Amino acid sequence: MKIATWNVNGIRARQAQVQELLDREQPDVLCLQEIKASLDQLPVWLCDLEGYWCYWHGGKGYSGVALHIRKETFPERPAFNHPEFDYENRIVVARLPLNGNSHLTAPLTVASIYVPNGGKDFPAKMRFLESLDAFSSELHTAGQPFVLCGDLNVALTDMDVHPKERRPNVTGQRPDERELMQRILSRGLVDVHRRFEPDNADLFTWWAPWRNMRQRNIGWRLDYVFASEPLAARATSCVVQRETGTSDHGPVIAVFDV
Repeated sequence: MKIATWNVNGIRARQAQVQELLDREQPDVLCLQEIKASLDQLPVWLCDLEGYWCYWHGGKGYSGVALHIRKETFPERPAFNHPEFDYENRIVVARLPLNGNSHLTAPLTVASIYVPNGGKDFPAKMRFLESLDAFSSELHTAGQPFVLCGDLNVALTDMDVHPKERRPNVTGQRPDERELMQRILSRGLVDVHRRFEPDNADLFTWWAPWRNMRQRNIGWRLDYVFASEPLAARATSCVVQRETGTSDHGPVIAVFDV
């Protein structure tokens, strides 16, 4: 099972690049963030991508998330929903029915998430993260495998920020944000990318769109695949595609032997 997540920073500017990613990678699950478009602003083919169950959850010009599930892998349409704490179209969740060949012992829950940046309303960001922790705790307590994907807008440690970008107590690097993220991870979750590259200090997923920051790889790691331990133990790879597309984020793609 291949899971891809990408903050596209405007789907209308990146729709051809999303199709190229789908054609090249053929992910079983595709999570998109910051789509910045409502359903009536999207072309028909994009709203109903061939071969995928599609769910778009966006508003005009701001925020928004989407979730796409490959029909060949999951022939039964998933149940899509939004937790009660969703606001500004920031999270969509799908419960994926098991198929007969899966190593999983319960249906898999996948969430595409766009955490608030927090620059203009930091308390709202913390409330969202608190609610995401409660959501994760509930799934973990129930013994349900789950995956949190997306732009979580917090660099977990200083190693997740290029030395030139480190700023004590700046939003996205604050100790209280990081503490909450670690609490979310404590709900039986694994940061899949770091499991494969624990010592890579050049592992970033977002680069400011100026001064050739992307080309120089001066960035932050803000985009994640957090997976329940039993599923994470079956991960075979996790990579960021820094050269893909023109968003200020790169897609993160994880593969699991399930």
